[in-house]
Amino acid sequence: MRIPVVPAVRRGLVCVLSCAAVSAALPASAAPQVKERPRIPFTERYHAVQRGGLVRAANSAVTCRRSAANDRTAAVSCLSARAGRGAAANHQYEMFYTDVDDDPNTFNSSRAELALPKDARVTYARLYWGGNLRVGEQKPPKDNGRVLIAEPGGAYKEVLADSVVGHRTANGADAFHATADVTKLVASSGPGMYTVAQINVAMGRSAVGAWGGWTLVVAYARKGAPLRHLSLWDGFETLAEGRRSFRVELGRKRVPVGGSGRLGLVTYDGDRGITGDSVAFEPHPRRSVPLSASASDGGSADSRPTGGGSAAGGDAFDSTITDPGAARHRREPAHSNTLGYDSDVIDLSPALLHGASDTAVRLGAARDYLWIGALFLEADARG
Repeated sequence: MRIPVVPAVRRGLVCVLSCAAVSAALPASAAPQVKERPRIPFTERYHAVQRGGLVRAANSAVTCRRSAANDRTAAVSCLSARAGRGAAANHQYEMFYTDVDDDPNTFNSSRAELALPKDARVTYARLYWGGNLRVGEQKPPKDNGRVLIAEPGGAYKEVLADSVVGHRTANGADAFHATADVTKLVASSGPGMYTVAQINVAMGRSAVGAWGGWTLVVAYARKGAPLRHLSLWDGFETLAEGRRSFRVELGRKRVPVGGSGRLGLVTYDGDRGITGDSVAFEPHPRRSVPLSASASDGGSADSRPTGGGSAAGGDAFDSTITDPGAARHRREPAHSNTLGYDSDVIDLSPALLHGASDTAVRLGAARDYLWIGALFLEADARG
């Protein structure tokens, strides 16, 4: 990862020149004229019952700056924080852009693996991105609806938001969340390492902290795979003072007794060590099953809090990109603590022991301030 060390005044100039250079290198296009709203109710974006499944790739766009100065002011060093050791949170550090590519025209970039099964056929793909525009610097919102994406072995292509962008200033943050359909690109490119760059996030240090990242969610069909419900929901909601619980009704999903499934969540600014976060799945009316995120992001089970659980002790949103079981998907960088970005996939099997009918998800946050952007569900379907 390249983290250039430049004085604060020059950093802004570098960013301006970088943005201009990127625009010159790509086909000219007007700034995205999508509407913005401070709150977007969650609605179902995609649903299919087919033999196949859902996969996702994700990574963060900012991380702590490795320096002796900020190491002395934080509970643990920046390197230890990235490795997932200790209850490190983004507001404790001077934060800087992650930039893994070799392109001098991008000021942030990160990669992650999209692992599709052999012979899988992509039926839908959607990219989500977002972050905080106000930290040590203030980013203008005009670029909220624009990012760059490169398929495995490919060059950057401009992606513009195709829906209303969530954008709200609250609690010292200037947060946004955007999304676009990228089915054609992913269907033609297939599995491998995808790179996303130029997410409109701010760097620096503040009481809120810098955060941001991206998640690519892909539905696929494959002969011989189990028949499954594949659902993708998105919006822009917050959990904060006066609102500490949020419920999304997922509708009727007929899941057999003993069925298996997975639940995915995209959230912003979940701090490791601030407990009280929870995730629960409702397979039937008036029945709620607490869920726990897996410590399968590379950190050991004793190096990070367990997600889900009770509102008193859970830390479901703790700056991780997790997959259930033994799944290990490559990321560049592959930080265990993403310092403010969660893209978690949670095993739903414990909640499906008795099947499912009318389903819902409930998220809670007793102390943390959370911004919620998307959720997706894969669950066995009755034939």
